[in-house]
Amino acid sequence: MSVRLEPWGKDDLALLRRIMGDPAMTEHLGGPETEEKLAERQARYEREGDPGSGRMFKIIDESTGEPAGSAGYWEKEWRGGTVYETGWSVLPGFQGRGIAAAATRQVIEAARAEHRHRYVHAFPSIENAPSNAICRKLGFELLEERDFEYPPGNRMRCNDWRLDLLPSD
Repeated sequence: MSVRLEPWGKDDLALLRRIMGDPAMTEHLGGPETEEKLAERQARYEREGDPGSGRMFKIIDESTGEPAGSAGYWEKEWRGGTVYETGWSVLPGFQGRGIAAAATRQVIEAARAEHRHRYVHAFPSIENAPSNAICRKLGFELLEERDFEYPPGNRMRCNDWRLDLLPSD
């Protein structure tokens, strides 16, 4: 699958609504966000273009030129240190075609190129089989299951997957 990543921009709120405002898309994330939360997230995504702290991207399906979803990485305090966390969302019409894995592979390379943190983690719900399969496919190591509160007030059980960003010798 051929995809490219483009930096998240000021005109991407409509895409964000399709991703984070849709009950089916947020089934494993505690449900759809309000317009207020979407506006806050949009502003944060626009700010996260500075190298080092993380980046959010829209995923473009190169065969159609259409936005297919989002992917990115950001800093997270975890287990006594700072790591990158990664996440992705692919719109229903593009799912099952390898887009999420291809985009996440590019996100990992962007994070690796910064030489800032050794590890990137992903925390998909234990019930989200496709996202857990992407972690396995991309070489993440499953560390453990953990309870998270996301969004605030919603308890969820997630897998903690970790990928070493240092090149293996």
